[in-house]
Parts: sequence; structure tokens; C-alpha cells
Amino acid sequence: MRVRPKAILLNLAVAFIALLVLFPLAWMVSVSFMATGEAASFPPPLLPKVWTLQHYRDLFVTQGMGRYLWNSFALATLATVLALGFTVPAGYAFAKLHFRGRDRLFQLMIGALVIPAQIGTLPLFLMLKSVGLVNTYAGALVPWMASIFGLFLVRQYALSIPDEMLEAARIDGASEAQIFRRVVLPTLQPIIVTLGLFVFLGSWNDFLWPLIVLTDQSNYTLPVALAALSREHVQDIEMMMAGAVITVAPVLILFLALQRYYIRGMLAGSVKG
Repeated sequence: MRVRPKAILLNLAVAFIALLVLFPLAWMVSVSFMATGEAASFPPPLLPKVWTLQHYRDLFVTQGMGRYLWNSFALATLATVLALGFTVPAGYAFAKLHFRGRDRLFQLMIGALVIPAQIGTLPLFLMLKSVGLVNTYAGALVPWMASIFGLFLVRQYALSIPDEMLEAARIDGASEAQIFRRVVLPTLQPIIVTLGLFVFLGSWNDFLWPLIVLTDQSNYTLPVALAALSREHVQDIEMMMAGAVITVAPVLILFLALQRYYIRGMLAGSVKG
């Protein structure tokens, strides 16, 4: 079987691009195990002379990184649950249920996507302040309860559900709640996982909103805590890299574990709409 030169060149190009993307991540992990000051030498070493876990111990024992890790995990998990709980039923309703003004309302919501999210930051902060939700986890979760993009994503996927299948369930005497629970949810599994990944990763990596709404240091999430730590240890490159590894590793593992559902969710439902 002959191998075409174009295929070889294409594979080499893909491998080169993958190497360029992965190299900074690999070097970040390597630096996190170096002794203090070793990464500042020139040229920067690729591997540590002596592997050490000192920076990870300092982060968890001295800097309280475990607390920030738990804050990020709890907020990202709750944000995902709330977003799915509100967005999935709404997306299905816009796709398959008929009510007055459905299409017009959906068009208005899609039009709002062009408005930058940062514009609503100040009004939302003032609203939360008036009800006493500033510096609370509830206030940090409010922007993630529902999103227009998530609604659009679920609706486009739900359009691919055959109407005949829903009508057959209604003829058999199933209520709308039973249809949604037993027929729609299993069918929407790929897009539910995809949306859950989007929300979890977005909440985990969010820096601006937690920085604004969480004023108590004990409530900080990982990105905010890492930024505050960098001001105190600006010269300690190795510790910052260890903090970056702690921030990146959980979501990277989660994405790799669920990537097949993510790909299915992004590709399926894109034909009809």
C-alpha cells in the first residue's frame, strides 16, 4: 500500500502543530517541579535538575490552595447543575412546544447575543448588592443559571428529535413531564454533556465576575487566588507554575474523559435548524 507524499506532509504538519500546542503545557508541568529560581536561568532548562514537590506543599500547606480548589469545584459544579436545570427544559420548549410568541421571543434572545456580557456586569452587581448577595456563592452563581448560547445549543439539537416519536408518547398517555424525562432527556444526552462541559469550564476559568462579587479572600476561586498570589510571589516562577498546574489539571482531565460526548454534541443537531 503506497503512502502518498501529501499524506506524509499533512501528518507531519499536524504533529508539528500538536507539539507547538503541547510544549508550553509540558514545560509548565516541568517548571512546577524545579527548585526555586531554577527556571529563571538562561537558557531556561527543559527538565529540573532535582525533582521536588516543595511548591505544591507550599501552596496547600502555607497558601491554603485546598480551600480555593474546593471553592472552584463547588461553584463550577453548582453552576453546571443550575444551567442544565434551567437551559435544557427551555431549549426543548423552544424547539418542540408551541406557545404564543415563541419564535419572536427566540429571535429577540438570539439578537441579544451581540451585546457584550461585560455591559451587564455593573447592573447585575448593583442588583445583587441591593438584595445582599455580594460576597456570597449565590451571587457568584447567578450569571451561570442560564445563557442564551446554551438555550440556542439545546434548541438546535432538540429540533432533530422526530415529532412522530413525541406524538406516539402522547397517544400512549404520557404526560409532558414523562415525555421530557423518559424520551427527550436520553435523546439530548450528547448536547447535555456538551453544555455541561461548556458551563463547568467557563465557571472554573472565570476570573472577572468572581473578582468583582467575592470580596472575602476565603471565598476566592482558583483563578482569583492565583492572581492574588502572583502579586506576592512575582519572582517565584516555579510556585506560579505549580498553581497553574493545579488550575488546569482538573478541567483537562474532565475534558479528555468526556471529549467523545462533546464531539458528538457539537456535530449532531447541526444539520437541521
